[in-house]
Amino acid sequence: MPSSNKQTKYIIVSGGVISGIGKGIIASSTGLLLKTLGLTVTSIKIDPYLNIDAGTLSPLDHGEVFVLDDGGEVDLDLGNYERYLNVTLTRDNNITTGKIYREVIDKERRGDYLGKTVQVVPHITNAIQDWVERVAGVPTSENGRVPDVCIVELGGTVGDIESAPFIEAMRQFQFRVGHDNFCLIHVSLVPVVGAVGEQKTKPTQASVRDLRGLGLSPDILACRSALPFEEGIREKLSMFCQVSPKQVFSVHDCESLYHVPILLRQQGMIDVLTERLKLDNLTYTPEMRVEGDSLWAQWREFARRRARDLDQTTIAIVGKYTYLTDSYISVVKALEHAALNVNRKIKINWVEGSDLEESTMHKDPLKYHEAWQHMCGADGILVPGGFGERGVEGKILAAKWAREHNIPYLGICLGMQVAVIDFARHICGITDAHSAEFRESCANPVVIFMPEIDKATMGGTMRLGSRPTKFLDTEFSKNSKMRRLYGNVDEVHERHRHRYEVNPEVVAELESKGLHFIGRDADTGERMEILELENHPYYVAAQYHPEYLTRPLGPSPMFLGLLLAASGQLEAYLNGEDVSNDTDTKLKM
Repeated sequence: MPSSNKQTKYIIVSGGVISGIGKGIIASSTGLLLKTLGLTVTSIKIDPYLNIDAGTLSPLDHGEVFVLDDGGEVDLDLGNYERYLNVTLTRDNNITTGKIYREVIDKERRGDYLGKTVQVVPHITNAIQDWVERVAGVPTSENGRVPDVCIVELGGTVGDIESAPFIEAMRQFQFRVGHDNFCLIHVSLVPVVGAVGEQKTKPTQASVRDLRGLGLSPDILACRSALPFEEGIREKLSMFCQVSPKQVFSVHDCESLYHVPILLRQQGMIDVLTERLKLDNLTYTPEMRVEGDSLWAQWREFARRRARDLDQTTIAIVGKYTYLTDSYISVVKALEHAALNVNRKIKINWVEGSDLEESTMHKDPLKYHEAWQHMCGADGILVPGGFGERGVEGKILAAKWAREHNIPYLGICLGMQVAVIDFARHICGITDAHSAEFRESCANPVVIFMPEIDKATMGGTMRLGSRPTKFLDTEFSKNSKMRRLYGNVDEVHERHRHRYEVNPEVVAELESKGLHFIGRDADTGERMEILELENHPYYVAAQYHPEYLTRPLGPSPMFLGLLLAASGQLEAYLNGEDVSNDTDTKLKM
């Protein structure tokens, strides 16, 4: 085990040419490779926007809002970090301009600066550096060790005005921590243009020149391109960007994102990092080496499955932002993880909830019929979380279709609430049943606003973070599919993000007709958390978001159940039978 007084190593990941180039995947993949050495790794994401957190950002503007155990609403890249590194991060692992400026201004108001003029340099830049060091020094929940390596992703693109304080902070930081403890990976674009598909290096050269002009020199170039490097491209980049050829990596399109760590390792990333950061000076135990080797073997097997020609299972996701799939990135990853762990390839039919509604049939019949065709042709249906009224009636219709036609169904957050609305309307005869979120004056609200939530303030006021859910001690609950998928435990901890809940006053009537609330909050027992429909192949829903805790090598039980049911393997799995046709890996209870 590395000594307690060791200096943490820092890897900074910056981006050039264009945004959305894949810095998060490079950062996550690099962290995974370091973990295969037995090292403890943590990650920080820097977002240069003024928002305090991602909680009030539209998914269309910034992708999914990811929720952490401590209730932090953060950038979706932190989801990548948790999934790849199998770590539990906190809200402090996401730095925003808003957080930094708030901290500095609070200090100024208290008089901490003793009358000095507060400026970007040194006060803001010092606050950034102090924050990074503070987070990097926190022992991980994974093994209780202080991280050996902290990976810091700089959001945005080099040259952006809003990123300037963070770039300057990292320029200073390299001297604070020392040359052997600081490594900069610059992720850039090598576009393929022209009729013959020639790769162009000029954009990367210009990006590196800008970066060097700001006082930072890249140690590693990770070059995104549709194709592997042509002959001479690596040498050309090396010459004009002042890095060794072995420090230039081709990160071309491959089978899947799970192959990126393999791609980097094949090109010598571990050797370059070991040499640059003097990782050989760290002390390793045999247990750390064995743990790292085991992780790499599991990851390669998982990526191998992704590349195989597996049987396909189709899941319809009925949502509100389906034209921007980053809005549901954790749901997509959870489906992928579950599918690959049962040797299936996932195909997603994206269905806009509003397209299922009768009003669309009158305005655009083709769109209406296509939406229903996509949903009806799926092996399973999933309604994810969301806010706002648009498409809600379509989601209710999706829940109704799954219930009536014995199609495996998984509802998450709003997906649970629409399942309750459908059941109340069409089974319990409460024809005007609705949610108070969409009908404040509704006479029969089966979904209500939680009394403890602040209606006036939007950011950070929902029921957020990890909360315990206790399974009921009833005959149905004990034998329920959902409880068995969770391993017959009494209590589970999952992450929440909601303002509305199922009305406790209607629960008895719903359960009398066969909709069972088998899991409730552990604190009061009056907040409905998990429902399961009797006499159905798989009709379950949760108020929490199980997708936030999915891992490539540890899929979420709720998603695993959906894939097993949709592929006709659930009963065999629940009975303890081997449901894998893979000779290397067997999936059993």
